[in-house]
Amino acid sequence: MPSAVLRASNKGHRVKKYLITGFSGFVGRHFLDYLNSLNEPISVLGIDRDAVNFDFNQFGNLECAFKKADLLQSHEWEPLIELFQPDYIVHLASFSSVAFSWVNPIQSFANNTNVFLNLLETVRKVNPRCRILSIGSSEEYGACALDQLPLTEDAKLNPVSPYAVARVSQELLSTVYVDGFGCDIVMTRSFNHIGPGQLDTFVISSFARKLLAIQNGSADAVMLTGDTTIVRDFVDVRDVVRAYDQLLRQGRSGHIYNICSGTGVALKSVIDQMASILGISVVQKIDPQLVRPNDNKAIIGSLKKINDEIGWAPSIPLDTSLRDILNYWRNKSLA
Repeated sequence: MPSAVLRASNKGHRVKKYLITGFSGFVGRHFLDYLNSLNEPISVLGIDRDAVNFDFNQFGNLECAFKKADLLQSHEWEPLIELFQPDYIVHLASFSSVAFSWVNPIQSFANNTNVFLNLLETVRKVNPRCRILSIGSSEEYGACALDQLPLTEDAKLNPVSPYAVARVSQELLSTVYVDGFGCDIVMTRSFNHIGPGQLDTFVISSFARKLLAIQNGSADAVMLTGDTTIVRDFVDVRDVVRAYDQLLRQGRSGHIYNICSGTGVALKSVIDQMASILGISVVQKIDPQLVRPNDNKAIIGSLKKINDEIGWAPSIPLDTSLRDILNYWRNKSLA
């Protein structure tokens, strides 16, 4: 194991130690940025099956180390957790695309459930005192009637995609390990988070790239989309990671918390808003190949529980998020 990991594990009790799976991904990088802004003594061990595509040493207020590992292999977990002895584990590692789960249901389900089960078993054996943040999804709610909105954590779950079923399974496993083994786990149902740096396999980033191509003349003004009448609750990733850290520090073990804005926006309106920011006109046309099976028509969450218990609420308006996403892709195309 790299010496940096050894150094991170031997700090004094004053240092808070975070183990982050899915370290190289979109949310992981923003979580590091948030921790760095706290200016506290924090040590981070990142784990991912993919190499890190950014310089994590840029976060000068943190002591960071990285270990490449295949977390589907249970034997790779134990030495990492036993040596580092984290206070907190933020479990971000997953196939997080609903569309991917429809094309690769076995791979998506097996990865998302088995990696998490390996984590739980290792923590139970070697470090039962650490707190785990289990990241779930608003997709767990599935198809719901409009009179159920906004969705509270007590709403009936009705998952309608392989991805959503895997997230429900992860949540049920969390409950089993809290009740049966005394593990300390806080669970989220995170609604659609967006922001700069998100891959264009996700809908808002995909829209941003297409609209910029139309603006610079490299694409036709007719924009092919899936069903843009569907309504989603979008929350900026920078607000999401703030919620994650607050839940690690203040959330109640065994409890589930929505992370959402409490406001629903149709995808068509998001396209119109970004087109207005860019000063262009587009014609939207549905491509049947882009329409997902059994897509949920409207998902809007209630943030009452998380706001009442830990005082969290989103602070970044949708317009700011969209402008930052457009600027990210514009700068990336110029790089």
